[in-house]
Amino acid sequence: MSEQTEEVRPEQRGDVDYMPPLRRAIPLSIQHVLAMFVGNVTVPVVIAGAVDLPAAQTTALIQAAMFIAGVATLVQSLGVGRIGARLPVVMGTSFGFVPVMIPIASTQGLPSVFGAALAGGVAMAVVGLCMRWVRFLFPPVVMGTFVIMIGVLLLPVGFAYTAGGFGAPDFGAPYHIALAALVFVITVGLHQFARGFIAEIGPLVGLVAGFVIAALFGLVDFSDVAAASWVSVPLPWEIGMEFHLSAIVPMVLLSLVTVSESVGDLVGITVGGADREPSERELSGGVTADGLSTVLAAFWSAFPQISFSQNVGMVALTGVISRYVVAIGGVFLLVAGLFPKFGAIIGAIPNAVLGGAVLIMFGMIASAGIKMLSHVPFSRRNMVIIGMSLAMAFGLPEHPEIYAGLPESARSMMDSGLIPGAVTAILLNLILPGGWRPGDGAG
Repeated sequence: MSEQTEEVRPEQRGDVDYMPPLRRAIPLSIQHVLAMFVGNVTVPVVIAGAVDLPAAQTTALIQAAMFIAGVATLVQSLGVGRIGARLPVVMGTSFGFVPVMIPIASTQGLPSVFGAALAGGVAMAVVGLCMRWVRFLFPPVVMGTFVIMIGVLLLPVGFAYTAGGFGAPDFGAPYHIALAALVFVITVGLHQFARGFIAEIGPLVGLVAGFVIAALFGLVDFSDVAAASWVSVPLPWEIGMEFHLSAIVPMVLLSLVTVSESVGDLVGITVGGADREPSERELSGGVTADGLSTVLAAFWSAFPQISFSQNVGMVALTGVISRYVVAIGGVFLLVAGLFPKFGAIIGAIPNAVLGGAVLIMFGMIASAGIKMLSHVPFSRRNMVIIGMSLAMAFGLPEHPEIYAGLPESARSMMDSGLIPGAVTAILLNLILPGGWRPGDGAG
């Protein structure tokens, strides 16, 4: 039996505590960083553009986003006491809060955003610490539906990357599609036909190949790399905080509902990588870490933190569930936050190149949800929960005029799709008779 075959056995058994040799762990961790990097820095770029921040302040926000994502990833993967899932969870800046943060930043300023984010982070952490009492809200039928919603709702984002990225002037150009197709074919080809370590790093090989081809054809902009400084340390309290009730209320509500997304990601990791549900301790530690990481981010002038769903797809795609691989990725993110030129190189990867990889990962997330629901009885009750939740998640946002009369903060939550779908699943599970109870197993 070959050395490669022997090396992959621990991950196949779902051993999150297995540490691969560094020659394997480092490339595996780098592809996790590449998968989430652009999404992580996009939020500060979008917020900065919406409120017309100067370039220096925008750069500071981007650095803080990378630095805090690294700290949060280390906390989630390695754990600090009861904090952290101790699973391969990659943390980053949440895009789901953008529709709420933009109006707050525009009318009350960025300090109000960070004050509201701190309050929302505290609320999430409290839910995480109380997970044993709220665990009944997330039975297998609800969690499996969450994971499907996350994967399917992310697919349009994957296709947008494939076509060149949101707002690209040449959106949909043939060379974008060709680049994405190249990455897609290499990644799937290695995943399906290669063996051992080569199969595991299929996404990394695809991304590197796509980047090289894009550079050869002049499709990579290196200007930000040249302009970036070599060393810069993000400092806390650079922007400060203000507390306004009108900003805190929508952020806290959105933070509480976002717990369902965190739970869905944790389920996606354990189901996709270890074929099991997360334990109560893993759920509690993971959600608590999301909340406390958001609190830390607020002090460091960074935006709310949450587990990155594309990396959940990476775990399902590669089958590597080692938390130490992700911890090494957290170190890389810390380095990117301290050395802007390093981060600028990764940020120069064209959106289309990333699109070819993340499209597969988002599909794998949805597949993990389907896999989980395959163990749930398809009774009339459960089919109503699944069907109506998916209907709310995918159908309602297509007709925003239905909820046009709601306040702006409520409309932004409806627009996400995930929030109305998640709330529907939780409420129907509570209301319909014959529900899951602690100790009932996977029913």
